[in-house]
This record gives sequence, C-alpha cells and structure tokens, in this order.
Amino acid sequence: MPKFQLSRRSFLTAATLGASTVALSGCDAFDFLADRDNGVRNVLEGANDLTYHVQRLLAGRDSLAQEFTEADIRQPQRPNGITAPDDSVYKSLQAGDFADWRLEVTGLVDKPLSLSRQQLMNMPSRTQITRHDCVEGWSCIAKWTGVPMALVLDAATVKPSARYVVFHCLDTIERSISGEVKYYGSIDLIDARHPQTILAYGMNGKPLPVENGAPLRVRVERQLGYKMPKYLHRIELVDGLGAMGLGKGGYWEDRGYDWYGGI
Repeated sequence: MPKFQLSRRSFLTAATLGASTVALSGCDAFDFLADRDNGVRNVLEGANDLTYHVQRLLAGRDSLAQEFTEADIRQPQRPNGITAPDDSVYKSLQAGDFADWRLEVTGLVDKPLSLSRQQLMNMPSRTQITRHDCVEGWSCIAKWTGVPMALVLDAATVKPSARYVVFHCLDTIERSISGEVKYYGSIDLIDARHPQTILAYGMNGKPLPVENGAPLRVRVERQLGYKMPKYLHRIELVDGLGAMGLGKGGYWEDRGYDWYGGI
C-alpha cells in the first residue's frame, strides 16, 4: 500500500502561507478519521481546497510541467500499485490483446463514445518526456504517447453543466465481503483540457505495458502519480463528485489524500 507523504506542492503552499503541517506516516493513519464529520478531517479537507486554489493562483491554469530529453531516461518506468490485474474481464481482454476493449465516454455529453484502442491511436497524438512523481517519494522519467484528452472530450461534446472528469478502471483495488471496489479517480475540466493531459497508450516508444496500465492510462503531468489511473475503460463527465465512492473524488482521496495532488 502506498505511503502517504505531504506533497511538495502542499509543503510549499503551507510554508508560503505560514501554516502548520501535519505529518502522516501511512494510509492507516487516516483510520482514526473514519467518521466523515470528524473535525480533524474537516480541517485537512479545508487545507486541500486552499492549496488547490493557491496553486492555481501561483502557477496558472495553463502552466506546463517540465519536459526532458531522451538522454534523461535512465531507467525503465517503475511499476507501482497493482501491476497485473486479477480480474476476469481484464484478463479476457488482455488474452485478446485488447482487441475487444473499448473506452466509453459517458455522462454529461451530447455524443457518448465507444472507442477502440486503434481508433484512439488514429487520432492526433502527443508525445512528451516527463517525470512521474509518486506520493511514496520516488520519481522516474519516461516518454509517454497518447491522444490529448481535450480531443476526446471535444468529440463527445461536453455539456456546459459538466465540471469534472471521472475515471473508471478495470483493476480491483479492494475486495471484501461487501464486494469489489475498482479503482476510480477524477480531475476537473481545467486539468482535463491541459495540453499535457493525455490518454496514454504508448511508453518509451513501445505499446504501454500491462504493469504500467495497458491498454490505456491517464497522464496528468502536473499532479502526483495516484491522480493518473491505469487500466482505464470509462470516462464519465459529471457536475459533482458526491455520487462516487465516499464523495471525495477518488479511491485514495476517500482515504485522506489530497484531491488535487499537485506538484
């Protein structure tokens, strides 16, 4: 399970504002916040909102993450989290080299889409060499190729009422007697339309490997790794996040992580 660390962006913002910080050593540190009305959780959630607005103010909505050269790629992209989904649907799609896989685009759109991997590859693409920063504290530089998410959203014709993009994935991150929980996450439309936000199907000049999220993963280069879901199969446009999980915007966010996750 990934360790929770205060992101560099959160630390910088807190220092700038002269605010105090809270060190949390791991995911289980949030167990004592299980009550969603807990006062400490409310304070942390308020800080998350504050850092989101401060970063937007300081960095701007269109600022770019640093890009690198091929010479800066010194090691393979490090896999993390689930690297081989043990899900019957995913394994069946993988056995067929994802020929039957589709990316569904649903929700607040005028033209719902169902796109094959080949259809996505036929769209205009973007290649970028960027650094992946994990909340665990490590970084890795890799070359990513994919279709800009803005092009997919434009093809679906997003309704004016939509505010967020929700990502639904094929990997099961939690199993219990109450059922399975697939990975889920979200970003707002500003980040979804950022020029470096892509739906990646290639890595380092080759098809995206299974351990790194094949057939499709999200790249949101100004945010931490947990904001870039793997094994993507559906994008949903929504006007609020309350209906997803515990209403905080993502699997890890429901367990205490910063929703914005900026760097």
